[in-house]
Amino acid sequence: MSYPQPLTPEEKLAAAKKLLGLPRIVVICGSTRFMTEMNEADLRETKAGKIVVKPGFDMKSPHGLRSDPVETEALKVRLGDLHRAKIRLADEVLVVGDYIGDSTRAEIAYARSLGKPVRFTHPEVDPYA
Repeated sequence: MSYPQPLTPEEKLAAAKKLLGLPRIVVICGSTRFMTEMNEADLRETKAGKIVVKPGFDMKSPHGLRSDPVETEALKVRLGDLHRAKIRLADEVLVVGDYIGDSTRAEIAYARSLGKPVRFTHPEVDPYA
């Protein structure tokens, strides 16, 4: 007699979202140089009835939180970990901007490794097309 396999954490999350009746969750990825475009994408996706998560900290703009170089590097690591958690939470990924840097390329690869659909505001920059 075979027994059902326990659910993976991803399957449990999907089941919980379904039970809660949550709308699709989209995570916005891309260089923070495109924060204005990310905000516009947030508006469009929200209007379409989706929950939107995106980078919450622009590492390109000056800010007091970045005054200490050692702390700035630690912050970059924490923000990277946080963004990967947002990707795991999301149902789909929207890449914003007409440029893909190393960090965004790694986020796209990570999302695809998890089976997440990835859309682009500029499909021509898809590094895996």
